[in-house]
Amino acid sequence: MHRYDFLLDTLETERLKTLSIWSQFKDSDMQLRPEPRARTPHEHMVHQCVSEDIWMKTMLGIDIGVPPLPEQETRLAFLLQYADASEKRLLRLSTKQEDWFEETTKFFDVERTHAWVLVRRIAHTAHHRGQLSSYLRILGRELYSTYGPTADTGGLFQNQAPVIYRYSGVSSLLESEKHGGTNPPLPGSGDKSPTERPDH
Repeated sequence: MHRYDFLLDTLETERLKTLSIWSQFKDSDMQLRPEPRARTPHEHMVHQCVSEDIWMKTMLGIDIGVPPLPEQETRLAFLLQYADASEKRLLRLSTKQEDWFEETTKFFDVERTHAWVLVRRIAHTAHHRGQLSSYLRILGRELYSTYGPTADTGGLFQNQAPVIYRYSGVSSLLESEKHGGTNPPLPGSGDKSPTERPDH
C-alpha cells in the first residue's frame, strides 16, 4: 500500500459508474442527438474509449495493446470493451510505485505529475458521464445513484434518501446486460422535494 492507492480505488469505482450510466441507454437511444452541437450516446462512448486510450498511452505510458474501440460499435460491445480495457489499465497502474505517481509527464503543452493527470482524467470522465445523465433525463428515464441519492432514489441526502446503485459491480453488470439488463425498483422522492429550492 502507498499514499496513491486512493487514486486506484477511485478509478475502480469510476469504471462502474461509467458503465452503469452507459448501461441505462437502450440500443435505440444510441443515435440520440438532443441538440445539433451535442454528441450522441454512441459518440460519447467513442470519445471515452479513444481519449482514455490516448491519455494513458501518451501521458502515462500505459499501453495495454488492445484497440480502443470494439469491432462492432454496439452498446453491449462498448460495455464489454471499456470494462476490459479499463480493468487492464487499472491492473497496470496498480504495479506502479509511489515515485512513479510523482514523476512528471507532458500534459498537452505543460508538465504535470502522473498523479495530477489521473485526477484530471477522473474529472474528464465524470464530466461526460454527467452529460449522459442529462440525456437519460431528457428521455424520461429514472436515474440510479452515481455519487449519492437522486430524485428517484429518495431525493436529498439530508432527508435520509438512500444510495441505490443499479449494479453492485462490473461483473454483475456485464452478465446482466448480456441478457437484457435488470432495473432494481426505485422509491422516488416521495412527498419531499428532491431539490433545496423547490419554488425557484
